[in-house]
Amino acid sequence: MRYHLTPVRMAIINKTNSNKCWRGCGEKGTLIHCWWECRLVQPLWKAVWRFLKKQKEDNIRCLTMFGHFGFECLPHQLVNRSIQQGFSFNLLCVGETGIGKSTLINTLFNTNLKDKKASHFYPNVELKIQTYDLQESNVQLKLTVVKTVGYGDQINKEASYQPIVDYIDAQFEAYLQEELKIKRSFVDYHDSRIHVCLYFISPTGHSLKSLDLSTMKRIGSKVNIIPLIAKADTISKNDLQKFKCKIMSELVSNDIQIYQFPTDDETTAQVNTSMNGHLPFAVAGSTDEVKVGKRMVRGRHYPWGVIQVENENHCDFVKLRDMLLCTNMEDLKEQTHTLHYGRYRCCKLQRIGFTDVGPDNQPVSFQEIYEVKRQEFYDQCQREEEVLKQKFMQRVKEKEITFKEAEKELQDKFEQLKRVQQEETIKLEEEKRQLEEEIINFYKMKAGSETFQTQGCTSIKKDKERKK
Repeated sequence: MRYHLTPVRMAIINKTNSNKCWRGCGEKGTLIHCWWECRLVQPLWKAVWRFLKKQKEDNIRCLTMFGHFGFECLPHQLVNRSIQQGFSFNLLCVGETGIGKSTLINTLFNTNLKDKKASHFYPNVELKIQTYDLQESNVQLKLTVVKTVGYGDQINKEASYQPIVDYIDAQFEAYLQEELKIKRSFVDYHDSRIHVCLYFISPTGHSLKSLDLSTMKRIGSKVNIIPLIAKADTISKNDLQKFKCKIMSELVSNDIQIYQFPTDDETTAQVNTSMNGHLPFAVAGSTDEVKVGKRMVRGRHYPWGVIQVENENHCDFVKLRDMLLCTNMEDLKEQTHTLHYGRYRCCKLQRIGFTDVGPDNQPVSFQEIYEVKRQEFYDQCQREEEVLKQKFMQRVKEKEITFKEAEKELQDKFEQLKRVQQEETIKLEEEKRQLEEEIINFYKMKAGSETFQTQGCTSIKKDKERKK
């Protein structure tokens, strides 16, 4: 007979009347709930299940262990580390001005995010980004809400989707640049990639607008879209169901991708399959409390009655909250990273020239691709340098010819001016000689006249003396 001693942990259990989950989710339940059903450990059990399933598919031997080793506590270590680091979630709200985006977000998180009302007079579509730190029990969440401002208010709505597409691509590019750094710091890096887009549809009851179709088609391959029928309390139940069917048929006919709740996990497959049949969700938001019977509920009071936000017979708000926050938040983040960001990263690297296989369909390493690209870039630089040298030499020759011609023109002009100067000099010397001759003749004439005048005066004096 063989005995195996298994070390166990001893603990003292104090009697208590509290039946709340000790993990801090705030729900009530038994020990089984805390270990298996709690929403805080569900993502980790899903990861463990996928790992074990992959091992089974890869024909890896499973060994029977005769003892306690301790790695069964790995999920709890991951839970504790995740709780310490906190979580982040990024929401994109796309919809016309005044359709109820801010009200729904306040209702969704049961808080007042203190957002100002937007105007209808924006010349272009803009995005308003706000980040909040929320805490539920001991779980911290960094929530980033991105809302469209001025969406659908312009006369020309052709490019209304462009700021949204540019923002989503910019967040992908920022994450890619951080990923390609030599020294990466993802622990401190704030991941701003959009995890889900709540697209608000006007409750017209007829069909989707062309703006809705063009926008969702453009961003459908970049983000997880969950379509919502806003202000669902303004449309009757029969018309609402017809409107939902009409919307889904238009999305399918226009080949628009929307987020489908995953059905590959056995624990949530049934619920997610049922929720996929309720898309698009018809929601109504309100942070005001109204009295219904003897209790206060969140809702809106109308002359014909009260619409309760958290009543599933009135709207799909509870379904949206459970699917978005309680069940599929981690899957939304995973889909964003693996599918949408993976597609952007693949296209970006392919445009640069990176590939997974070579010309012979054999896998190539990143180092090989880098060396090839480096050599191609070096050869291209050499070719461009040679072309620039030839262009430079040609320009130098052209400039030399131009300078020689200009120099010749200047030399000819200089010779001409020199000849003109010499002629002028000769002319001036001739005039100077003539002037000097005239001066000499003048002095001679002056001396002769003075002599003649002297002689005349002398003869006059002599004549006077004779007369006396």
